[in-house]
Amino acid sequence: MPPLYHIDYCSRQQLSADKWDACIERSPMGLIYGRSWYLDHMADGQWDALVIGDYEAVMPLPWRKKWGIRYLYQPAFTQQLGIFSPNPVSPALIDAFLDAMHQRFRFAEIFLNYRNVHPNLPPFTNFVLDLGASYEKLAANYRTDLVNNLKKARRHSFQYNKDLHLVDTLSLFKQQYSLRLPHIKEATYTQFQYLCQHLQEKGQLLMRGIMNAQRQLLATALLPRDKNRLYLLQSTTLPGGRQEGANHFLLDRLIHEFAGQDLTLDFEGSEIPGIAHFYENFGSHNQPYYFHRYNMLSWPLRMIK
Repeated sequence: MPPLYHIDYCSRQQLSADKWDACIERSPMGLIYGRSWYLDHMADGQWDALVIGDYEAVMPLPWRKKWGIRYLYQPAFTQQLGIFSPNPVSPALIDAFLDAMHQRFRFAEIFLNYRNVHPNLPPFTNFVLDLGASYEKLAANYRTDLVNNLKKARRHSFQYNKDLHLVDTLSLFKQQYSLRLPHIKEATYTQFQYLCQHLQEKGQLLMRGIMNAQRQLLATALLPRDKNRLYLLQSTTLPGGRQEGANHFLLDRLIHEFAGQDLTLDFEGSEIPGIAHFYENFGSHNQPYYFHRYNMLSWPLRMIK
């Protein structure tokens, strides 16, 4: 039988960025991670793609090469990719894309987006909050321990700051968390800074912070904005703000600022129970995305990877 779908493999150079981004824009799962310029920055331009027809459905393929073998990976600060299409993505279409991918790459560890639902793909946790209701209605869904933490935080005369400097915000995140994230290399932080500068130029980057009465930063949040979604890509709490609930207060003020707008706040995870509980406290719900891993390397490489 002939295949149900004709899927073309295209190098980055063969792709039309305009048609690609138009497909992402029209797709209900049109996440910022799938934009051509986002991938150009975070995959360092080293990504190819699977495409159906005239960009009716697309799947980016960020790749690296080791020991002469190309493999697929998930770039840093790029939570989910997978198949993007203005039309519904069925399990059969996912199978067709994965089969086409298997023919080109012998190893992959990748995350597909929240609309790429497939019974054979394990889900990962991502919390999101619809900001369309009033702040009062949103705050009414806060859980008790968050309400108590906010009461404590409000005793400290915190200031909500909308005027942060990009380099300082990125540096604070790196200082606080680089040891916990050893897989993120120096070059990746540089790529991410260039991406953020690009977002700033497009008017699509928000930075918010909490300061104490002495004008010392206690917590920061860096959020790209694309279509109707805010992405909490970096959240940093400094030691001085941890005990005082500065991050609770920061996210509450962020929700207050954007409440009543046609926006979704994407908390970006997490599989860590404590962080997941923290995000759930804001009345968010889980919008899972999906993981796919396979290893067709020959022995002994299969044992190493």
